[in-house]
Amino acid sequence: MLDADWLEPQSADRALSLPAACYVDPEFEQLERAAVFAKGWQLVAHAAQLASPGDHVVAQIGNVPLVIVRGEAELHLPQGRLRALHNVCRHRAGPLATCNGRGARSLVCAYHGWTYALDGQLRGAPEMHTAPGFDMGTLRLPSARVAEWQGLVFAALDGARNDGNHDFDALVAGIEARLASHRLPTYAFDRRVSYELRCNWKVYVDNYLEGYHLPRVHPALNRLLDYRSYGTELADWHSLQSSPLVSTIGPYRGSADGAAEALYWWLWPNTMLNVLPRRLQTNRVVPLDAQRCRVDFDYYYAPGAVIAEDDRAFADSVQAEDTGICEAVQRGLASGSYVAGRLNPVRESGVWHFHELLRSACRSEAVRRQ
Repeated sequence: MLDADWLEPQSADRALSLPAACYVDPEFEQLERAAVFAKGWQLVAHAAQLASPGDHVVAQIGNVPLVIVRGEAELHLPQGRLRALHNVCRHRAGPLATCNGRGARSLVCAYHGWTYALDGQLRGAPEMHTAPGFDMGTLRLPSARVAEWQGLVFAALDGARNDGNHDFDALVAGIEARLASHRLPTYAFDRRVSYELRCNWKVYVDNYLEGYHLPRVHPALNRLLDYRSYGTELADWHSLQSSPLVSTIGPYRGSADGAAEALYWWLWPNTMLNVLPRRLQTNRVVPLDAQRCRVDFDYYYAPGAVIAEDDRAFADSVQAEDTGICEAVQRGLASGSYVAGRLNPVRESGVWHFHELLRSACRSEAVRRQ
């Protein structure tokens, strides 16, 4: 079990990694669902999936199923309002959408056919006219917060609003200026590849947040980047790792769409934006249980970009290397041998930053539960 000492803030120059129990304990994984995922912004869709009224995408944040839907056109909003509705019928908890779709006129529960307008208001309840005092006008689907940014759609459960958590603008503050030359909203979706890993979601995030392992784990990627110039910049709710590109593979070459550099953003708690010339790759790390996670990779390319097979093969090989080391680390954490080790204050500043945000979230949740 964890003692309370690990929750105390640590300075970057003397920080220790998280205790092993944070990566293996099922009770801690349940705590995170409330402390982290119920209060953080999650990447849920690309704007192109929600271009027209009735277009919808199913998602889940923590334990809450959501349907992200574009509403009917309005006088001052001809495209329709974007909403993130709880995908849970007010009758007996049936699902309103079981897959992504286009152009729905309404949301209909798959269990008993209760029907909701695209704004979440109940509009039909078969045979309920015989129920004394039943009033459809009083029933509406709960909603989460939703934000559209750089062609990406994010959602956060409404509980985050009242818990001192950041708003979406704070999450991405300062990123757009560095992205300006890339014009990400014009990029088109190419493919999704999902990987299931036998490791805690934080093992994967820790690994992403440092280039310290590049020379040993990713020799080919290390030749693509300039390790000596590889740096990390920290913001309140995100961090950026960047490096000049010293080689070119596939479409990774400088052009009018951006300088020849690699930009790796991490957004609290589990979203990554990997930006190379003419290519965006997004990652979302989804906890499955205390010692397993799934990582969804979505690939987007600039108009006219040549989608090279060596790009796909290179990305797959890097992910295979990360999978191997992350699963080995998880075995070490679960072995009973590991005690928290010192972080490298230069190469692992992104890991320290992530751990401090996690500690803060868990402290807040502990206070809330008192």
